[in-house]
Amino acid sequence: MKLALLPWVLLLLTTVPGSGPRPIAVHPYKVSETEKSQLVNETRWQYYGTPGTTGNLSLTWNTSRLPTQAVTIELWGYEETGKPYSENWTAEWSYLYTLATNIPNSGFFTFTPKPASPDYQRWKVGAMRIVDSKNYPGKKDVLALWTNDHALAWHLGDDFREDSVAWARAQCLAWEALEDQLPNFLKELPDCPCTLAQARADSGRYFTDYGCDIEHGSVCTYHPGAVHCVRSVQASPQYASGQQCCYTAAGTQLLTADSTSGSTPDRGHDWGSPPYRTPPRVPSMSHWLYDVISFYYCCLWAPECSRYMRRRPSSDCRNYRPPHLASVFGDPHFVTFDGTNLTFNGRGEYVLLEAVLTDLRVQARAQPGMMTNGSQARGTGLTAVAVQEGNSDVVEVRLAKRSGVLEVLLNQEVLSFAEQSWMDLKGLFLSVAAEDKVSIMLSSGAGLEVSIQGPFLSVAILLPDKFLNHTHGLLGTLNNDPTDDFTLRSGRVLPLNASAQELFQFGADWAVHNTSSLFTYDSWFLINNFVYQPKHDPTFEPLFPDKSTLSPSQAEEAAKLCGNDHFCKFDVAATGSLSVGNATLVAHQLHQQRMQSLQPVMSCGWLAPPANGHKEGLRYLVGSTVHFHCNSGFSLAGAETSTCQADGTWSTPTPECQLGRSYTVLLSIIFGGLAVVLLVSIIYVLLRRKGNMNMSLHP
Repeated sequence: MKLALLPWVLLLLTTVPGSGPRPIAVHPYKVSETEKSQLVNETRWQYYGTPGTTGNLSLTWNTSRLPTQAVTIELWGYEETGKPYSENWTAEWSYLYTLATNIPNSGFFTFTPKPASPDYQRWKVGAMRIVDSKNYPGKKDVLALWTNDHALAWHLGDDFREDSVAWARAQCLAWEALEDQLPNFLKELPDCPCTLAQARADSGRYFTDYGCDIEHGSVCTYHPGAVHCVRSVQASPQYASGQQCCYTAAGTQLLTADSTSGSTPDRGHDWGSPPYRTPPRVPSMSHWLYDVISFYYCCLWAPECSRYMRRRPSSDCRNYRPPHLASVFGDPHFVTFDGTNLTFNGRGEYVLLEAVLTDLRVQARAQPGMMTNGSQARGTGLTAVAVQEGNSDVVEVRLAKRSGVLEVLLNQEVLSFAEQSWMDLKGLFLSVAAEDKVSIMLSSGAGLEVSIQGPFLSVAILLPDKFLNHTHGLLGTLNNDPTDDFTLRSGRVLPLNASAQELFQFGADWAVHNTSSLFTYDSWFLINNFVYQPKHDPTFEPLFPDKSTLSPSQAEEAAKLCGNDHFCKFDVAATGSLSVGNATLVAHQLHQQRMQSLQPVMSCGWLAPPANGHKEGLRYLVGSTVHFHCNSGFSLAGAETSTCQADGTWSTPTPECQLGRSYTVLLSIIFGGLAVVLLVSIIYVLLRRKGNMNMSLHP
């Protein structure tokens, strides 16, 4: 349940130990659709008053979310006033006026918009609010349903309706003049991933843009030609700006230098950033003011898009570096950041990763699985994972009592995701796309994905380059050197060919200390087994990989299922279950696919077309070739193609299209004409001679 304060802030009934309930920022598009009022045909609302868009507008809502018999429908406007990037820069939602009051709570309202009075014309962005009619107009902090924020075209004045293009052009030029006075935010934005595969795999730093999502039909209103866009998770440090990266169906980055459909960076990060109520950090709304409504002015309502694109150019990927990936899955198997494989069947709580650089800690709990006959297996698997970075909130993800469902805890309290799938928390972002998958994005750029694979958890951890030489734990030392991945707390390094028994001691050495545990112990089972007992159970006897055996029939079935995957074969032996082996196989394949997606790609950067010509080819990665052509009347001076080379340079620069072909054509015409005249003259002379000869033969 929530209390709607403003469109971007919800008060969740989540108790934070020692501080009680606290407001959590939630982007309107990340709130469940049932918790909002819906603009019927939202595009029509935002084009209302432009040529061909008139008539009635309608909105709907879920009446059960606002239990009252009569409602009032209000318009609220958003603005940011004061000098940008100064202490007196403030954000404010203002009640503007009421469209209807004391109407039945039917879930539907329609009206014919009329131009608002001049007093309200300065508000260009806002949202509708539906409240109980018992509240006085504009009363704050009441239960309400809000629409998405949108361009208030429908309430603008007669000057907009009479000539929307001229009105929008004037607004575009005013925005352009203001923009040129503001600081350059582009210089501190990260480069985009080079490919769609990289963008989707780098989930610690980039997340799906809800306005262009391949998982939801690629409805990319602002980026036609793209199939998927992502946004940088974190706002930039100084200006709180955001990066956007869009891609075609071929996986190629779409750039504004080539198309108005290209990805555009944001002066105001769409998802906001702490403290959220201060410009330009207000979720969605700051972005609307500085990046979206200006797009309407310049690109959608007036033909001035080139002005917008010059101030919102796409970033290429020449400086992009993919993150480093490590995974844990199955019974349980570890693939370290440097690619070393390890199977460790300990029972207890262990350090997956520690990094002093940002005080990042990731811990995991492992418990025994069950054999198909109901007895306890000699293998274990992950049942809970906990993470904290610095003084961030502590998030724990664990298997719920219901099969196939995850339970998420924030600072030892169970969270509900009934109303939203995304939370902006202290030091991290949390996304729950489904009951069996949770994504955690930390302020350092590190990311975790926790999912259910078979009876256990599967964990993927992504770390950017800055963590090189700063990690230790069961997932090894990230330094591109696998030989030191089995480093004990003491600093002693086990060789890669260490025995299974030695590696078991390596795992036991990384047991969590009681004083540093991040886990929640909210049942007698957990208290008795993981608080009153050692963090690593010395009495548990695991099945070691070199001791695992299968009966001939099991071996045949496992071979058919697993192929050459030794993790899969081991889990079939450890649990007696082909389904567990198959879950491990799938998890391992997902890790391998992600590793492939995250392979570095060389980019040569954008290559300009020739003046008075054009180019074919919008891909700028190694091996790509761009073809050049000239307009009619111009000739190509230089190479017809250029290829992106392995060293990141183009094989040839953009050629020139020079005047001169027109002279050649003219000369061809002239000389061609002379040739025709000469040929006709010769034929004429020959015919005359023949005629004279005939005359001499006849009297």
